[in-house]
Amino acid sequence: MLDILDIRVLAALEPISSFSPARLRELLDYCHVENVAQGQNPFIDRPLSGQSVYLLRGEVEVEYEDGNRVLIRSDSEWARHPIGKRQPEIRSAQVLSGSAQFLRVNDDLLDRMVTWDQFAYHDDVKATALKDSSESAVKRLLNSGMFSAENLSNSPFAHLPSANIGKLLNRIEAIAVWDKDVIIREGDDGDYYYLIESGRAQVTRLVGGASLVLAELKAGDVFGEEALISDSKRNATVTMKSNGVLLRLKKQDFLELMQEPLLHRIGFKDAKQKVAQGAVWLDVRHPPEYRYDKLPGAINVPLNDIRNAIGVLSKAAPYIAYCQSGSRSSAAAFILAQAGYDVYVLENGLWSVPKAQQQ
Repeated sequence: MLDILDIRVLAALEPISSFSPARLRELLDYCHVENVAQGQNPFIDRPLSGQSVYLLRGEVEVEYEDGNRVLIRSDSEWARHPIGKRQPEIRSAQVLSGSAQFLRVNDDLLDRMVTWDQFAYHDDVKATALKDSSESAVKRLLNSGMFSAENLSNSPFAHLPSANIGKLLNRIEAIAVWDKDVIIREGDDGDYYYLIESGRAQVTRLVGGASLVLAELKAGDVFGEEALISDSKRNATVTMKSNGVLLRLKKQDFLELMQEPLLHRIGFKDAKQKVAQGAVWLDVRHPPEYRYDKLPGAINVPLNDIRNAIGVLSKAAPYIAYCQSGSRSSAAAFILAQAGYDVYVLENGLWSVPKAQQQ
């Protein structure tokens, strides 16, 4: 049996074999290895749905819904590919001759990694937006920390439709920044959405004439979306605390490629039905507004505090974010969706809700 999983094992599997050594090392952290005893069905307690499962050691007999039986050995060509993919549904399976060892990896993550890596060599991806006309600029970008396995699992890129990847790479711009550079200033119009490839930044806001530190940002963090989505002025200042590299998207490109695919809008009638099934109303207005005319059972997390609510709000139930018009709630929903929450936006906000149904 394998005591330690290393990249040589992954490099023998498809489509993982196309990854670079650095990419293979990233994927190691997302792979799960399990041992299954002789005579056991490896898929009875942990089904194949949503996962790519490979046989690393031993033998397993698989019976498909069409009645075909296949004996898969770990040294066979079959074992290089995920079990059960592109075949009829598996009816049963049994480990033979001793125990067997299997590797599991999340299907969605694996597919995203393969898709992004293929774009590094795609003819449609040009580096015109990167101030470097060579294709090596795109490859450098794709190999940067912004497109790591971690960010493809827990960042806006985890939700980006595959159809938008090429457009994003063509329109994103990499810029060098320096310590103490002011990237966005409170009160200015929103123009770009930013992602930190490298470096550190600080978010501040003027409160009573004093500059209050709201957050510290690091590589992999994003900022600037609130003003773009709500079409309002910047509500904070972001200043670099070190030299670094930022990736940025113009407002229209951000709205088209990243915001809309991540936002799920819902009408009041359907929203009420979801709440009856366990969803939670999320009021993102200021507390005085919330106290005046909230929806029954709603919780209040003002847009300005929404980032602080990440990790505090439970992910056990869906949320339906609302404000007066749908503007602020769109920004809040985008931030929460980036963090992996199941969140909807009430179309047209409270303007769409009859007064009799507000508290």
